[in-house]
Amino acid sequence: MAKWVPSGELDFDLRPRTGAASGGAFTRESDSVVAVTIAAPARRAGSLSGAAREDMFVGYLFVLPTLLILGTFLIWPIIQTFWMSLYNWDLLSQERTFRGLQNYRLLIDDSDFWLALRNTVYYSVGVVPTQTILALLVALAANQRIRGRTFFRSAYYFPSISSSIVVALLFMWILQGGGLADWLLSLTGVTPPRPAWLSNPNGILELLVQPLGWSLPEWAIGPSIALLSVMMLNIWSTIGSMMIIFLAGLQDIPRDVYEAASVDGANSRQAFWSITLPLLRPVTLFVVIVGVIGTFQVFDQIWMMTKGTDGTTTMVYKIYSESFGGGFRAGSAAAMTAVLFAIIFVVTMLQLRFFGRREA
Repeated sequence: MAKWVPSGELDFDLRPRTGAASGGAFTRESDSVVAVTIAAPARRAGSLSGAAREDMFVGYLFVLPTLLILGTFLIWPIIQTFWMSLYNWDLLSQERTFRGLQNYRLLIDDSDFWLALRNTVYYSVGVVPTQTILALLVALAANQRIRGRTFFRSAYYFPSISSSIVVALLFMWILQGGGLADWLLSLTGVTPPRPAWLSNPNGILELLVQPLGWSLPEWAIGPSIALLSVMMLNIWSTIGSMMIIFLAGLQDIPRDVYEAASVDGANSRQAFWSITLPLLRPVTLFVVIVGVIGTFQVFDQIWMMTKGTDGTTTMVYKIYSESFGGGFRAGSAAAMTAVLFAIIFVVTMLQLRFFGRREA
């Protein structure tokens, strides 16, 4: 018979014995006995040695400057924004009175707020898919082994590092009445829009169904021609940044995978849909998330090109108008900011939940 007897030390005993061994951890009545005992742990589980505690302290010292910067310029402003949204706060007189959630209740009946939110959604839905697809196509072209590849990569990326104000002025010149855009449309036999691009409040979908004699409700007319003009500027100026991200993802795909697929008889189209796109899914998710956040925060192009008129008011421009743009109502602007923060947070979490789950 074999039996287990606990002990407090590690011991291997291979001495020949007769009869039952006593005091061992594991004994057997035979000519050879193997006695094995397990030593008790010298230190309580979870405790840290002095060296480990010192390393942890040094690590906290290294991250302390970053934590201070993030806390001062990110965490504290967010907390202060939610706090300000509970007050009726005049920026000029600095007078404030507590009103609880009244600022949020007023947003429900504010038609300008809902118009700005609708335009922001239009802007994001129009810009993000378009810039993502075009950036991927440009990255695929820039990843080819062709002469002048470095030049084309630089040319594609150049708009992304240009001043947004300079780019806005350039597009204002192109899209003005009788400008370059109207001239190019005239060459193709298409009548340029009137009023001009940046001052045209007509919805795109409304213009498309007019020849059919249909009429659409106001919420379904689509983004205005003026907002479409700003969307084209944003797409053109952000393709380069997204291209760099896609290019890094393409170059991270092992060539052996493509060679193995080629040996199995896969053509370039099959390799793109079965290898390139699936392996680029994490990169695509990152590009889409960054794009959505950026489009929900658009401001400078709107301010420079249209001043929020003709159906181009977005959430951030509405917040600016409510506070520093003439309204000077800090409490109401803070409430809009809190709502925008919540929308971006929820949309980002949904993207990670439903699209990032496949990466696990």
